Amino acid sequence: MAGSPPDIDGLGLDDLKVLVLQLLEENAALRAEVAALREEISRLKGLKGPPRIKPSGMDKATDPKPSGRKGKRRGRGEKLSRLTIDEDRVVKVEVPAGSRFKGYEDYVVQDLVLRPHVVRYRRRRWLGPDGRMVVAPLPAGLRGHFGPELRRFVLAQYHRGQVSIPRLVGLLRDIGVDISERQVVRLVNGDKDGFMAEARDVLRAGVETARWITVDDTGARHKARNGVTTQIGNDHFTWFATTFSKSRLNFLSLLRAGHGDYVIDAAALAYMRGRHLCGPVVALLAEHESRRFADEAAWTAHLEELGISALKVHPDPVKIATEAALWGSVVGHGFLKDAVIVSDDAGQFNVGHHALCWVHGERLIHKLVGFNERQRQAIEGMRARVWRLYKALKAYCRDPTPRRKAALEKRFERVFSTRTGFATLDRLLERLRANKDELLVALERPDIPLHTNGSENDIRCQVTKRKVSGGTRSDAGRDARDAFLGLMKTCDKLGVSFWDYLGSRLMVADGPIIPPLPNIVRQRASPT
Repeated sequence: MAGSPPDIDGLGLDDLKVLVLQLLEENAALRAEVAALREEISRLKGLKGPPRIKPSGMDKATDPKPSGRKGKRRGRGEKLSRLTIDEDRVVKVEVPAGSRFKGYEDYVVQDLVLRPHVVRYRRRRWLGPDGRMVVAPLPAGLRGHFGPELRRFVLAQYHRGQVSIPRLVGLLRDIGVDISERQVVRLVNGDKDGFMAEARDVLRAGVETARWITVDDTGARHKARNGVTTQIGNDHFTWFATTFSKSRLNFLSLLRAGHGDYVIDAAALAYMRGRHLCGPVVALLAEHESRRFADEAAWTAHLEELGISALKVHPDPVKIATEAALWGSVVGHGFLKDAVIVSDDAGQFNVGHHALCWVHGERLIHKLVGFNERQRQAIEGMRARVWRLYKALKAYCRDPTPRRKAALEKRFERVFSTRTGFATLDRLLERLRANKDELLVALERPDIPLHTNGSENDIRCQVTKRKVSGGTRSDAGRDARDAFLGLMKTCDKLGVSFWDYLGSRLMVADGPIIPPLPNIVRQRASPT
């Protein structure tokens, strides 16, 4: 039986907030479970399920049409030039007497060799004159009883191929490798400090050099609990982190890229004033000689020393001050200098120079359901106007001019000030109009994207992995999954083979040397 309800009258404001958040999470989980059960019941009964709203397609539909005729079909010559011939086999044929040899007609076949290869290293041993045994060392790259090629294959199949551990074990055994499920788990999760350090450095390089980033999150399971995976990235890098919170505090902590300090500087003080923290609290923090704190414990002790932790006012001074100190750390480490953060309007991402995704804004109109013909026409008419405005905004980003900028600002006002008579649609238009500054950031920064499609594409691999393998059970497994999926996506964006990257890091013999990915990110981001 469920426990007795808490005495609400005896709870303080913070305890009530915690209780409300807990109830909201439980309610969301129950709603999702009920929806899944309804869909399953409908499927078993052969009934139609809830309507599935397709993506509106606004972004692709407003792309400029390619001019001229379509190119001819590409021949095979270019493809064959990229292949390395490993073996030539001459095929003979019986010919009539008197025939003349006219050379060869080439036919290229790509194949793959998968077979176990067992090596026994016979390490010479010598007994020194001092009685110590000297044993020849193993070649570089060997760790344990499984070689670097096998380790690369396991990592590539698990992360790139999205193969679950049981299926990966079965595949290896079918090939002829004598390996257990526990050993495969160790190959996937164990001894990955170098990879995780490189993933962290990729984030640092990305937020140091980025002109913009897009962000998103999705649900996750870790240690049998509901969590959230946050994505941060742009055209040059991708980074993931799975936590149990999707708060702004959590997002700001992630933006520190592995640093643990809290900083009170000009950026932090500006953040506090922008969030309407009361003046005396801002003055206390600004006038104190201590401005940098090594970790959370030192920061918490500082707040208690100043008496801020005991204050019970709105907005919560501890929360706002902590967010500000985190933002001060982000700026202090040189991250996100003049960078724009583009999000889908989730509140936790609204920090720094923030812009909103147009595709998510239009999707709100697309999802509206009209109850009569007049309302349906109002929705479709407004969507058409938004599409045309979006197309004009994309054209401006390709060729920005002051005249176009002024025209788009006026056009935005005309579109979102419209009153259609459909109350739900009109309220939505008012909401979008209130976000004008964040929707029109591109007028000042035409280099930024108008949507977060890149983040949604990036985070899809996390969703697929969650569906295939479920949640993670250990912190090592969670961290390894986040790191490798981020490194894989970063390799794709940089034009680096993930297979070659794994081989380079695992010291596979005769493979290409891949430089550190953070260095490539910085090179790609630097102006040429």
